[in-house]
Amino acid sequence: MRRTPIIVFGVLVAATFAAFFVAQRLKNAPSVVQRFQATYVFSPNRDGRSDRAHVTFRIKKADDVTVELVDRDGDAVKTLMDDRHLAAYTPIEPSLSWDGTDDHGKTVPDGLYRVRITLRHLGRSVIPQRSIRKDTTPPQPKVLSIGPEKAYGPELLPEPTGKPATVHFLPALLKAQAMVFRTAPGAPRQVLAVPLKPGATSWQWSGTNAAGRRVSPGTYLVVLQWRDQARNIGDSVALDHAGLPILTRGKLPGRGGITIRYLGAQTPVGAVKARDRATIQVDARQQRYTWTVRRLGQSAVRAHSTKAKTKTKVVFSAPGGKSGVYVFTAHTAQRSTRVVFPVQARQPVVGTAAKPHGVLVVLPYVTWQGRNPVDDDGDGAPNTLDLGGPARPARIMAGDGLPSGFVEQEGQLLRWMDAEGKRYDITTDLALQLGFGPKLSGHHGVLIPGDARWLPAKVRVALRAFAKAGGTVVSTGTDSLRRSVTLDAKNRLAVPSPAKATDLFDAKLAPLSTKTTNLTIFTNDPKLDLFKGADGVFPKVDAWEATVPSGVKGDVLSDAVTATRLGSKPVVVAGRFGQGLVIRPGFPSFAQRVATNADPATSALMARMWTLLSH
Repeated sequence: MRRTPIIVFGVLVAATFAAFFVAQRLKNAPSVVQRFQATYVFSPNRDGRSDRAHVTFRIKKADDVTVELVDRDGDAVKTLMDDRHLAAYTPIEPSLSWDGTDDHGKTVPDGLYRVRITLRHLGRSVIPQRSIRKDTTPPQPKVLSIGPEKAYGPELLPEPTGKPATVHFLPALLKAQAMVFRTAPGAPRQVLAVPLKPGATSWQWSGTNAAGRRVSPGTYLVVLQWRDQARNIGDSVALDHAGLPILTRGKLPGRGGITIRYLGAQTPVGAVKARDRATIQVDARQQRYTWTVRRLGQSAVRAHSTKAKTKTKVVFSAPGGKSGVYVFTAHTAQRSTRVVFPVQARQPVVGTAAKPHGVLVVLPYVTWQGRNPVDDDGDGAPNTLDLGGPARPARIMAGDGLPSGFVEQEGQLLRWMDAEGKRYDITTDLALQLGFGPKLSGHHGVLIPGDARWLPAKVRVALRAFAKAGGTVVSTGTDSLRRSVTLDAKNRLAVPSPAKATDLFDAKLAPLSTKTTNLTIFTNDPKLDLFKGADGVFPKVDAWEATVPSGVKGDVLSDAVTATRLGSKPVVVAGRFGQGLVIRPGFPSFAQRVATNADPATSALMARMWTLLSH
């Protein structure tokens, strides 16, 4: 009985040694599949880089071979070779390729796939250990912060200390680069591209271009780009087909904004009362500067610095006399900027109340700041209402400091009013919204010079009520009064509406036409006499906006129209709104033609409109 366990133990030992020698023999024997090679990772996203995986091998003995791609569960997803005869020791030429689809042409999910090789005569399937990874997900570079300040908003250059801006980001991958784009003012354009080492987590920029020269003032965006092992390219901000950042509505990802500013100034959001204290904020990057204040269109200095200074606040007594717009100009040794601000005359007091002048000029400050291409939040895109906002209403003006279109529009009419000795009150649409400065009530007419693209809802309601109650409103801009904007909880201009088909006075505005035409007086109500003193034609108007007032034909009191093959289109229009009157000249060159006295019809129209506004 005791010999049986001994015999069993001996058999087991013998079997173990036999298995060991068999395994060693199999291990050292040539594999039935030899020199197997397969792409480690690929990205079939049709970008021309690593779009296909390749497989090649040879077999020990000739056989009929089927090659399939299998997923993690061992299920076949794609047949690369079906029952094809292969000679022994002959490599597959050309190699088998896979485009990332299954047998039905449908794209398979990203992940790991393995090759299954079936030898029909041998009756055996082999799955090599090497996997193929399908990866079409691009990496996601991200700018974490830009210092040294690391505060809300963009980094500002040049630094008074001379330090460059340090861009912090996650570790860079392959073929990494940092690109700098100027996103405003003007169309986006690239100014610099610098390679980064793999693994880098920071990069410094001193505000220079590829030639080593200082870049011009504006809003700049740092975009990181690199590739992963599958050669997928990832960008920290989406780029278009031309390789430029896409500045769509909404905030850009990351904190890639850098603002280049050498000198800038910020004015009050409303009119300063004559002889009251006026405050202008100045950022000269701690450079010494001097300043002057002049009335628009005049050379006489009304206030000035007594010596160069570096302070960020300039305080002076607002000029006295009539209402108007003044120009604040600051100079450093190499640069200058100028900004405009309105001054409201002290109104005469009758009894116990101030008596308004007949006309209230409402400057489109919301539109000025809504189109001011300044980066508020540090994402590298300008915060404008065209891009969806929000935008802070009190900001340093970009560019040369003057609002977009001011020289051609508002500035021309303000100069005309001064040259003609007109008296008026002045405010801004934002001041009306916030409830300070001159009010609509007590005035006979409201003049809105320039393009008032956006108006806060409160101001829109007030203007409608003003006209309905018998007031006269003249809007000299085009594409105006068609959009609304709100002030959010942080008092930012936010949620700008798209352009409506009709403006706040229910008139339908056609798109601006750039076909030069003559405007001919068509209707001239004798009581209104809008075209008093005109010779009947506004010659060679190079751009115009057709206006169709709402309601019945009788609402149109006077108009001047184009002459086209498709019939006349009203451009200069005066229409009844409630008990009041709304007038639109309807062509962008109106203000310049008034200021230069370019033709009798335009000059006469402006003079008559002022009379209607005043009474």
